[in-house]
Parts: sequence; structure tokens; C-alpha cells
Amino acid sequence: MKHSLTLCIVLAACLSGFCSCDRGPRPVNPNATPEACELLDFLYSISGKYTLAGEHNFSSDLERYDAEVLAITGKLPVVWGSDFSFNDIGDGAERYQHAGPLNLTVPFDRPCVNTGRTVAEARQDIVDTAIRKWAEGRIITLMWHCCDPRYTDGNDCNGDKVWTMDQGPSDEEWDALCTPGTPLHNAWEREMDTVIPFLQQLKEARVPVLWRPYHEMNGAWFWWGNKPGDQGFKRLWIMTYEYFTGKGLDNLLWVWDPNAPRVKENDDAFPYADFYPGNEYVDVLAADIYGWDYKQSHHDELVELGGGKPLAMGEVGQLPRELSVFEEQPRWTWFMVWGYFIGGHRSTEDHLDLVRSIYDSPRILTLDEISFEKGRHQVK
Repeated sequence: MKHSLTLCIVLAACLSGFCSCDRGPRPVNPNATPEACELLDFLYSISGKYTLAGEHNFSSDLERYDAEVLAITGKLPVVWGSDFSFNDIGDGAERYQHAGPLNLTVPFDRPCVNTGRTVAEARQDIVDTAIRKWAEGRIITLMWHCCDPRYTDGNDCNGDKVWTMDQGPSDEEWDALCTPGTPLHNAWEREMDTVIPFLQQLKEARVPVLWRPYHEMNGAWFWWGNKPGDQGFKRLWIMTYEYFTGKGLDNLLWVWDPNAPRVKENDDAFPYADFYPGNEYVDVLAADIYGWDYKQSHHDELVELGGGKPLAMGEVGQLPRELSVFEEQPRWTWFMVWGYFIGGHRSTEDHLDLVRSIYDSPRILTLDEISFEKGRHQVK
């Protein structure tokens, strides 16, 4: 089908009063685009029934892990993810290669090479690829490892200015960050303004985005992390939501994505509820799950917190060893494997058999099992 024709049909339907925002669940943004409404409606329709397969791809090779999935399983994931990221300018940049800085080669490629690409060049590649993937029927999710605005108002920083660990903003600095008119808040705005034009391009192309900023905020490792309570992370999330929607980014569905809570020496992740901004600011609740940590509580606590909103595994490392996880935790609407965890240097035969078994499960939806017509994703 012709994507342009589909868009005309959707727009005509909305102008006639039949947009999915009128007939289905509404995004938290009251001005959400028809495409964002349709996508959220689709997530609600599969919640409790199916989980979409997804895969993260780094900016320096935006097709690599899709290709690995296809080589392993003979299928493609539905959800395609990437990261607006940052340029790593510090010594020892390879320490942060695992997260895919924009100017470094793909994680675990050796040697670790600085490609010399600018932030704008890398982000334009992400946007162009996302538009093409959407036209193919893929669903787009984007995130952002952003630099600490205490040190820069742009996107060039040492990786330890993203992973600040226990050197994050003080309470006084946090208050300044969240107070309009302060120098720190103004630096934050300038940083946000660097990514907004790329999200606007996606809006103009009528591509909705599952937007998951500030992931793993309940952990202690990122500069935006470990700020519980009403005066903590909640302020930053609401401020960001209001700033982006104020710029007309109505194609975004807001995905709140903490880490699965855990007690792990020097690597704690604290209870979800201490960092939740409220249902009026969140479309989808997600969790990042690594180390086969698929506790039932990670799912059930999000179900209770979200009050019926869709859930997702925003990032996973190792996929569940048992397919029963998807039956016992039925509300996950997608999973997204973090790049290289799907194969590559982890490609033992047992691991590859696990990936195949999940992609072959009737519970898991792959691209060949989804139709994309008249601007809507549906299960075939």
C-alpha cells in the first residue's frame, strides 16, 4: 500500500470526527496527532494478549541488529529503537561504547573508533531511518542519553557527565535546574532545543514516537537518577513534558521507563512509585530488565501503578529463559533487546535457540504477523 494514501485516509477520518482519539484511549497530550492516537490504541488492543518483538540499533550502524535478528530467526522485530545520545569527547571513550555514543563505532567493535560524525549528522541518520522504518510498518521508539547540563548546554561531553553515579546534582542544583529563569534551567532548555528539531521532522513525516527520556531514573547511575519524591524526578519529567508539548511535539507517546527495582551493591534501583510523575503525564509504563531478573513483581507493581495503561520492557539484556514469563506477565506490550545482547559476541547455540523459541512463540508478534494499512497497525 502507499503510505501517502494511508495518511490521507487517516486525516480525512479525523476531520470527519472519527479519529481514534475520539473512539479509543486518549494520549496524555490532548493535542496528540492521529498517528499517535492510532498507535496507542493498538497498544491497548494487544495488552494482555501479545508482546511485540523489538530491537535497539545504534546510530553508527542503524541496521546491524535488525540484520542479526533476521539471520538468527528468519523474522524481523516490530519495534525499532535508537538513541539520540551524545558525542563522547573524553579520554577512555571506549568505557561508554556499550551505550552507543554518536561518534563511536558500534559497541564491542574493535578497535573503538571515533567516526568524526557530528551530532547533527548522526541524528539525521536516525530520523531518516525511522521514517523509512515506519513506512515499512515498524513502530519507532527513541530515547536519549543526554549530557548533564551542569557541565554543558549541548551534546558533547565525557561519558562520566552522563553516568555521574553518586556525583549527580545536589538538591540546590536540582531546584535550580527545575526553576525557569535560572542559568542552569536555561542551559537545560538549550540542550533540549538541540533534539527538538529532529522530533519535529518525525512529526512532519507523520511518524509517532514511543518517546522514553530519562530512562532508569530510579537508579543511581545517571545524572537525572535517584531523585525521589514530589520535588525530585517528578519535577523534571513534568517540566520536560510541558516544554516538548509546548513546542508542538504532538507525535510523542510518553514512555516512563525505570529500571526493574533491585538491591545490588553499588547498583541499586529503588521502588517505582517514588519516581512516578502521575498517570496524567505518562502513556506507557516500562521497565528495563537485565540479568534475567524477570520477577513477577516488576510487572505487577507497574500494573497497579498505571491503573490499566500499557506496559513495556523498555530495554532488556538477556531474554527470559522461560516462555512462561510472557504468560505470567501478560501486560508487556513490547520488549526491546539492547543491541548486541541479541547475538554477536553472545551467540552460543543455547542462546540462539532461546532467541528462536521466543520469536517463534505465538505470544510474540513479529513484523510478518502485523498489517499496516490505513495508518493503523493490526494483528493479522
